[in-house]
Amino acid sequence: MSTVYAIRAEWTKLRTVVSTPWLLFTAVAVTAGISAMVTNAASNRTCPVPSPCLDDLPKLSLTGAQYGQALVVVLAVLVMSEEYGTRSIGVSLMAVPRRWRLYLSKAAVLTGVVVVIGSLGVLGSLLFARQVLPGTAFSAANGYQGLSLRDEPTLRAVYGTVLYLALVALLSYGVAAMLRDTAGSVATMLILLYVAPILTAVVTDPRWLTRIERVSPMIAGLKIQATTALDSPTIGPWQGLGVLALWAAGALLAGLLSLQLRDA
Repeated sequence: MSTVYAIRAEWTKLRTVVSTPWLLFTAVAVTAGISAMVTNAASNRTCPVPSPCLDDLPKLSLTGAQYGQALVVVLAVLVMSEEYGTRSIGVSLMAVPRRWRLYLSKAAVLTGVVVVIGSLGVLGSLLFARQVLPGTAFSAANGYQGLSLRDEPTLRAVYGTVLYLALVALLSYGVAAMLRDTAGSVATMLILLYVAPILTAVVTDPRWLTRIERVSPMIAGLKIQATTALDSPTIGPWQGLGVLALWAAGALLAGLLSLQLRDA
């Protein structure tokens, strides 16, 4: 079977699974919904008007991605682990004997789907923020620039967030290929993503804080949303996304080796 047919087969499998539409809808709803709630509740009443504060409005408006990614994790894990759970992986390997082709076809379909739902969630978040923020203290009168995709930092935060979600999906997919268990893979990913932010709230040593922020896939990856204080001593936006990309690449390679070397 050629790569094109393998990709078509994987897309057919993914879209016909009952849970897929619900996961996709929920991922978009959570991303846009939480972003909307955070944006709506935002206030800068402590800001000395009319001097502008350092609030990062694009990052604020995209807060929901931190929570929507949990649904992306579940979707990505199911793409691989569900076939092991239903014992249908053997049938897939009979149809696509070259394991690397099956593996990469699944990854390609997953990436495409996550880019689409990530774009919907992110653009929905930005659209709501554009409508709400001008009526709050975050207005042009107080020195804030309106959110616009024509603004390079805002544009970078938007498409960077979509890339972030795609990389989280690939990282989760690689972990699932290694563990071959849905619950274990989801738990591993949630720990990997959310434990580091908790640690930064309790660790007081500046050196350790810097180390955690530089290696955490979530903290480093979400630096791509930053549009202010870009001279941070920890890590820059693209370097942070690069850290997440390295995590994803390592997991994908380990997952491929696991599929190639272990019995299905």
